[in-house]
Formats: sequence, C-alpha cells, structure tokens
Amino acid sequence: MTGFTHINADGDAHMVDVTEKRVTEREARAEAIITMAPETLAMIVEGRHHKGDVFATARIAGIMAAKKTSDLIPLCHPLMLTKVEVDLQPQPEHNRVVIQAVCKLAGQTGVEMEALTAASTAALTIYDMCKAVQKDMVIEGVRLLEKRGGKSGHFKVEAE
Repeated sequence: MTGFTHINADGDAHMVDVTEKRVTEREARAEAIITMAPETLAMIVEGRHHKGDVFATARIAGIMAAKKTSDLIPLCHPLMLTKVEVDLQPQPEHNRVVIQAVCKLAGQTGVEMEALTAASTAALTIYDMCKAVQKDMVIEGVRLLEKRGGKSGHFKVEAE
C-alpha cells in the first residue's frame, strides 16, 4: 500500500483532487448486522411495531444517508449516485437482520463510503425505531463486501 492520499506533503488532511482521473463505472456493496431478541425481530417481521414499517423506514434512511455521505464524512467527494439499493434480510435463526447496501455511479472516485453509510444508517434506524422495546440490540459487522471499478480494481471479501 502506498501513502495516504488524504494527507498532503505537509501532513495536513485535504480532499483528494480527482480532476485528472478517468470516469469509470464504480460499484460497492457493504453490510451491517443488527442482532436483537427473537420477540423484537418477530414484531418487526410481522408488522406489529406501533411506529410502522421498520424495514421500509430503514431502507429509505439508508438511501438518504448514501446521498448525504459527503455531508457526514469530511473528505468525501459529493457524488452523483445512479443507484442505491438497501436490502434487509431477517434471519430469525440467528435473531438478526443482515443489511446490504449497493451504491453505483459513473465517476472519478469510488462509492465505498456511500455503501457503508447506507448500511450503517439502516441499522441505526432499526435501532432507533425499536429502542423503546429493546435497548441492548447490537450493531456489528459493518464492512465492505465488494467494490468494482477505479484504479484499485476489483475487491471482494473471501467466502467465509
């Protein structure tokens, strides 16, 4: 790995200049997991939450968060996303919801941070909506699963 691109010659943080980079198709997929009590998960899946559809709200929150990533992460470039998808899969056998977010664009910089922000925010939204029912839910496993495009090429987490 070479030096950090967000640090200039004087050691100061700065936004990377991507002006000369080629526009290429870029895509990233990230994941977050929220674990909870079986009763909490059943309430969500069965649509019995008094605040409404938890998954629909989390999905929209994730999409909105991806679009606002550059407002949240100081050195991220504002991006013109062409796709944001947030998928929430309940896994009752593990008392959890696995959230995967996909972000895509044609641009000069990657979309990893947008995908990670979408997955994280969807998990946080589930927590927020359900905290009155259960306060000890755990959000974990926030990670990049795959990225395509750009100078660094293709990255994919090895199968576990």
